[in-house]
Amino acid sequence: MTNPERGRPEGTAPDAGRPESAPHDPVASESTEEDLPGPDWGWRRRLRRNKPLYSAYRIVVFVVGLVVVLGGLALVPLPGPGWALVILGLVIWASEFEKARAVLEFVKRQVRRWNDWIMAQPIWVRIVVGLLTAAFVGFVVWCVLKVGGIPGFVPDGATGWLHTHLWL
Repeated sequence: MTNPERGRPEGTAPDAGRPESAPHDPVASESTEEDLPGPDWGWRRRLRRNKPLYSAYRIVVFVVGLVVVLGGLALVPLPGPGWALVILGLVIWASEFEKARAVLEFVKRQVRRWNDWIMAQPIWVRIVVGLLTAAFVGFVVWCVLKVGGIPGFVPDGATGWLHTHLWL
């Protein structure tokens, strides 16, 4: 049965973000209006209607996400925001790419599982894991300083102590 007001079968909804008469565009309909967070994503719907501009936008999102992910991966062994940058890059990609959304959801599940597991352990296990993590970070910092040298901004007294006690 057809809904006379809408001109489509009852119980069916129009595709989000496009007029009923517009042809189906698989690229533009990859994310629906309901998938887009935030108060007003009209700019994105308008962007999707302009195929060349939308393609350029997706390329920019991909490149920016790639730079952030690669920068994060380079920083993973060093103390700092390595994994946070990798996840930020995934968030950037997930704003436009369905596969990245799936990877981001997988990462969230694994982080939750790790957190649930570690919090269920006795305090001594958490302390040991924390100490092992700190030892690993300390070792990586020592390796970076051994290979790259002590930075020039480190005071002379500290540099002498590092040479004497840490064999740098």
